[in-house]
Amino acid sequence: MRAFLATTIGVACTAALALPFAVPTGAAAQSGRSARPAHTTASHLPGGTRNLPLVPLTAPTVTHGTDRAPGAPAEQGLSARQVAPFSLLGVTWDNPAADLDAAVQVRTRAAGTGTWSGWRDVQAHNDDAPDPAGRTGRGATAPLWVGASDGVQVRVQPAAGGDRGAGSAAKAVPLPGGLRLEMVDPGDDGPVTPATAPGAPVTDPSAPDTTPATTPVTTPATTPVLDDRGVESAPGAAPVTELPALTKAETEAAAGGASYVGARPRIVTRAGWGADEGLREAGFVYTNTVKVVFVHHTATGNDYTCSGAPALIRSIYRYHVESSGWRDIGYNFLVDKCGNIYEGRAGGVAKPVMGAHTMGFNTDSAGVAVLGTFTSSSAPAAAVKAVSQLAAWKLGLHGGNPTGTTHLTSAGANLYTKGTSVKLNVISGHRDGFATECPGTKLYGQLGTARKTAADLQGR
Repeated sequence: MRAFLATTIGVACTAALALPFAVPTGAAAQSGRSARPAHTTASHLPGGTRNLPLVPLTAPTVTHGTDRAPGAPAEQGLSARQVAPFSLLGVTWDNPAADLDAAVQVRTRAAGTGTWSGWRDVQAHNDDAPDPAGRTGRGATAPLWVGASDGVQVRVQPAAGGDRGAGSAAKAVPLPGGLRLEMVDPGDDGPVTPATAPGAPVTDPSAPDTTPATTPVTTPATTPVLDDRGVESAPGAAPVTELPALTKAETEAAAGGASYVGARPRIVTRAGWGADEGLREAGFVYTNTVKVVFVHHTATGNDYTCSGAPALIRSIYRYHVESSGWRDIGYNFLVDKCGNIYEGRAGGVAKPVMGAHTMGFNTDSAGVAVLGTFTSSSAPAAAVKAVSQLAAWKLGLHGGNPTGTTHLTSAGANLYTKGTSVKLNVISGHRDGFATECPGTKLYGQLGTARKTAADLQGR
């Protein structure tokens, strides 16, 4: 149904919402491709997702010094080119169950300055996912936030396989089929001066962007007004952009007198960060309770400002829905480096909404993602405090002790087989349920602090 929707809407919406942008002369100029220009004075920019299929590179670049066996799978990528404005990117492929065993690198050109970045690594494995039984859509890397950009270059080098005889070159692992670059424009970032004047050539070695966008730009739908129980307000009510913080006494009263529950922190709603509710699937999916809070990092990099966090979240939302084919953003909540908390998957912040964050353990859990990458750098104290406050409240609503342990039954993934009962910390890292580096070594080491703080906030 999603493919049919994309096809039908694309015909209607692309022409109506897109405007020309400058590309080098040649095939691209003849293709009739159009997109919203980088510079605009519109009061609302709807954003959108575009993609380009990767192609074999005629001159493969060896980035890790490994030998290549004769007939090894070719590297794929894109030569440097000018594209429509975007701020987040990733690579997807046809089969969501296939692994991308490769080094993925990109470089981008900053809109407004025309400066090209150095090569940046993209995490090849997007470890956040729906459970296997409901997994559809496309395989995907982790998304990478690059900021306002209008040029891109990509290279994907297959990893060397394990079978290597004496004196022979390592055989590269085949790449999955249907590799393509996804570029997300979050919209609402205001005017950006284009780096290249209309008709001017791209100064970096380049090739024209000749393929049409396959994901349409979508006009924002009206955001439903949901209270903290997920109950929709009367039609015509003004959107609620944030839920204010409550005192512990107010929270306990709202929770029916529960004593070990932390005060509800301030939460920016989906309307507050500008979610286009027309993108996600209709309706909500709930689980029974919340026994575990899984902490993640988004692996999108740390080059964002707190004022720009809503744009980053809108981009992740589009990447999960439009690029990966999920029903909604995967995380239940997100936290920025300044400690602001954002509603994630729709359905009501106090309800046990089933997310797509920890494959195998999305039932009876909630996923909280800290925006950024925390493999070699610690998460800011404000972000860890926000995770603690959120967990103290969310777990308290369901009787959870942040310093305790519990059991969940695996739905099947790469660490535990389906049906396995697994003992987990009530506040766990993603890596506790799935073989991954997430939430990064540094943030994982901060979870002990989060557990203790959350328990204190509950009054334990």
